[in-house]
Amino acid sequence: MDEWIYLDNNATTQLAPEVRDAILQEMHSFPSNPSSIHHFGQMAKARLANARHLIAQFLKVKPAEILFTSGGTESMNMLIRRFPKGRIITSDIEHSCVFKTCQYLESIGYDVVYLKAHEKGYIDPEDVKKNITTSDTLIVLSAVNSETGVKNKVREIAKIAKESSAYFIVDAVALLGKEPFEIIDGISAMGFSSHKFHGPTGSGFVYLSKKCKISPFHLGGEQEYQLRAGTENLLGIIGMAKAVELLQNNVEEFSAKMANLRDLFESLLMKNIQGVRVNGTGKRIPNTSNLSFEKINGESLLISLDLEKVAASHGSACSSGAIEPSRVLLNMGLDPERAKSSIRFSLSRYTTKEEIETAASIIQKTVQQLKNIK
Repeated sequence: MDEWIYLDNNATTQLAPEVRDAILQEMHSFPSNPSSIHHFGQMAKARLANARHLIAQFLKVKPAEILFTSGGTESMNMLIRRFPKGRIITSDIEHSCVFKTCQYLESIGYDVVYLKAHEKGYIDPEDVKKNITTSDTLIVLSAVNSETGVKNKVREIAKIAKESSAYFIVDAVALLGKEPFEIIDGISAMGFSSHKFHGPTGSGFVYLSKKCKISPFHLGGEQEYQLRAGTENLLGIIGMAKAVELLQNNVEEFSAKMANLRDLFESLLMKNIQGVRVNGTGKRIPNTSNLSFEKINGESLLISLDLEKVAASHGSACSSGAIEPSRVLLNMGLDPERAKSSIRFSLSRYTTKEEIETAASIIQKTVQQLKNIK
C-alpha cells in the first residue's frame, strides 16, 4: 500500500492506528453480550455506555440521543422510513441511500418533492421553505454532497424547519471528521458512518433528538432504546468511538491540512492541464475535488490512474460501478459529456504533500497520454 496514492477517502478511509489497537484490545477481551446480566455482560454494557458517552460528548448531545447502527445506509433508512407519514422534501442530488428510499416511499403513496440543486451544487433554503405544506413535513438533505463536497446551508434550513415545526433529517455521513460542526436547534436527526472518518466498516450511529418519536426499525430485543433490536456490534462500536475521540480538539488542524493540500492539488492540475474545471463551486468541505477533464473519458482516466497506482473515483462508491454519468452531476446541470469526464479525488488527514505533488504529476502525464491516443 505504501506505493499507492489513495485519493478516494469519501468512499472509505484507512483505519486509524489507534482505532485498530482499540479493536484488537476488545477482541482479546472475554466474549460478552451487553444484554447478559452476569459479570462479563455488565462489563460489556459498561464499555458500550462509555462509547455512547464519548460520541455524545463530542457532539454535545445527550447519550440517550445516540443510537448505534451498521452504517450510513441503515441510519438514513431507519430515520426516513420511521418518521410519521407526511410530505417528504428531499433533492435529486442525494446519496442513493436517501434518493432510492424516497423513491420507494413515493411508489407506495408518499408525497415526495425532489428539489433541484443550485448550479453551484447546493439546495436553496428558499426552495425548501416554499415546499413545506404541513407541520409533519419531513426534510431530508445531506450536510455535504459526497460527490462534489459542496455544503448545504444547514443552519438556514434548520431555522426554517424549526419555524415551520417540520422535521429535518441530515445525512451527515460525508461531514464528520472533515471540519467542525454543531448540532443546532431545528435538526431532528443525523446519520453517520464510522468508516468515513477512519473507523471500522459496518458501524454507524444516529443522532435522534429526544423531541422526536419514531417507530422501531427492528423488532426483537430491547437494545438501542427498543428502536433497533439485536446484539450490538461491540467491536465496531468501540472502534468507532475511538475514531470520534481522535477528532476531539483536532478537527480544525485536520481540516486546515486537507484544505491546503486540496487547494495545492487543484492549482497544480489547472496550471498544467488545459480544460480542468471544478464541479460544484459552492462552499466545500476541505478534502474533496470533483474535477472534469475536457475531452477525456472519466472511466478511461480512472483505469489509467489505477495502473499508475493512484486511486480515485467516478462518484459515490455505492454507484461508481455504473457506466452511466453521475446522476448528481447531471442533476446539477452538467451536460453528459462533462459529467462523463469527471473524477472525484478525496483526501484524508493522512494524505501528504508529496503524495499530492506526485499524483498531480501522474494525472498530468496520464491525461496527455489519453489525448495522444485520440
